[in-house]
Amino acid sequence: MSEPVPRRRRSSPPRAARRPEYRIRGWLDPAVVAVALLALGSGFGQFGAVAALGDVARSFGHVADGSTIAEQAGLSGTELGIGLAVLRLASLGGLPLAGWADRVGRRRILLWTCGLGLMFTVAAAASPGYWWFVAIFACGRPLLSATNAVAAVAAAELTGATDRARAVALVAAGYGVGAGLAAIINAIADGALGFRGTFVLAAVPLGLLAVLRRWVVEPDRFTRAVAAAEHPVPVLGPVDAPFRGRLLIVAALSFAIAVITGPANSFLYVYAENVLALPGAAIAAMVATAGVTGLVGLLLGSRLADRVGRRATSALAMVAIALLGVLTYSGSRPAVVTGYVLGVLAASTLAPAAGALANELFPTSVRASVAGWLVAASVLGAVAGLLAFGAIADAGNRFALAAAATFLPAVGAIGLFTLLPETRGREPEDLWPGIQ
Repeated sequence: MSEPVPRRRRSSPPRAARRPEYRIRGWLDPAVVAVALLALGSGFGQFGAVAALGDVARSFGHVADGSTIAEQAGLSGTELGIGLAVLRLASLGGLPLAGWADRVGRRRILLWTCGLGLMFTVAAAASPGYWWFVAIFACGRPLLSATNAVAAVAAAELTGATDRARAVALVAAGYGVGAGLAAIINAIADGALGFRGTFVLAAVPLGLLAVLRRWVVEPDRFTRAVAAAEHPVPVLGPVDAPFRGRLLIVAALSFAIAVITGPANSFLYVYAENVLALPGAAIAAMVATAGVTGLVGLLLGSRLADRVGRRATSALAMVAIALLGVLTYSGSRPAVVTGYVLGVLAASTLAPAAGALANELFPTSVRASVAGWLVAASVLGAVAGLLAFGAIADAGNRFALAAAATFLPAVGAIGLFTLLPETRGREPEDLWPGIQ
């Protein structure tokens, strides 16, 4: 009888062969919260131009009794559309700034771009005319756009699969709170502050940067990717060939979404204040209510992204945003309030799912550069939407037609979601084995 062969003991894999263990933080970790607060400052600075647009148009234009947009708002829809388009185009500068974060780090870019962007927001308070206002704001726009893009990247890299959608939602909430504060302050204190006083208040989040900088940390994913790189990390946004096809699809979706959200958000306050003559208190109440629905949307979007999936949640939310945008500009006060409040719910539902998807689809070494390209795609989409919306609205003061003609065709892009893999429950490293 032969002796039993001893069972070979399974040895653990060599240390070098194991996948690196990153420090994973929860979505309420101070480092993630600090990034969300930077997004808040970015939201206040960026959205100030939109929130105060009605006051800016009255201050630098000429309001008179009449039926045209120029007579009701002070400036024509074309002038407003071109000015807003210039501000959006300026955000293209966010592409190289976000790409630079793939070399110098997320932390450094976040602190510098947020600080300098808020400085330009404060400086815009001294604008002597409409086009001066556009030019000064345009200088700060790329900085704040890069802040928001890199903030979502940092939040995604700091967290794991189970917390990533909520972390991205927290950053989106920060941006939304900042934008909402700009709108509420401008609506309530319009007579006392004016648009100049609203912009000066950007000095408050600017001063808080000295406190926040100690909580903003570099994600372990990035530091390890840099250490493992065999060549310099790309700057100014170049993305290697294996990732370009996927990037084109995601960029096309970002373009289509921005065609809707660009004009839907940018014309809202001048439409509500100057065309429908909605009182400031009503606008403040509308924005405050939208803050509640926005929070509900972020919670709903995070849950659906983790349960149903990133792609399906994003597609359904995109359709809802377009339909509610058409309702917003359909011509009555109840419609603008209902459309805006529910539109914020839909946009907030989109943010966690689309943000998590975009960050999970690419490896760490190019993630910030990809975020920069998505900023560029969103800028071009918003500019296309703004110019089309403004031109159509000018032809007989037809906001309803402008909304339908601009928003509804963009919905056809949802079919592109089927060309992307579902990333729910997966780490980015799982999609690109062997690539940091």
